[in-house]
Amino acid sequence: MHEQETALIRALVPVAWADGDFAKKEQEMLDAFLEAYGATDAEKAELREYAKEKRTLEDIELNNLSASDRRVLLQHAVLLSFADGQQSPAESEFLAALAKRLRVPDDEAKAVITEAEARARKHLNLL
Repeated sequence: MHEQETALIRALVPVAWADGDFAKKEQEMLDAFLEAYGATDAEKAELREYAKEKRTLEDIELNNLSASDRRVLLQHAVLLSFADGQQSPAESEFLAALAKRLRVPDDEAKAVITEAEARARKHLNLL
């Protein structure tokens, strides 16, 4: 994977921990992201090791994320928040805080989150 893709997937780990539980479904979805981005076995192992410890917003490094990457991250984060079939209030609050940390303007962040939530709800059977 490229450095940007690694940073993007690594930044999803705090989302998986947002409700305080890194559940099996969230682990499976992170694995799916790793596959989609063409991660090597070593990269997969490194991310799985990183994800064993609870991560927070402060663990998200912004340096390697372009403005476009930040919006993709926000979309992926919304999908990940539905991994177990529903989005908890803690996950919803986390997404709002994530948008601010990513410096996505409020109006745009609201639109990105709303569209991604609709997409996630429509395809819950695939998550």
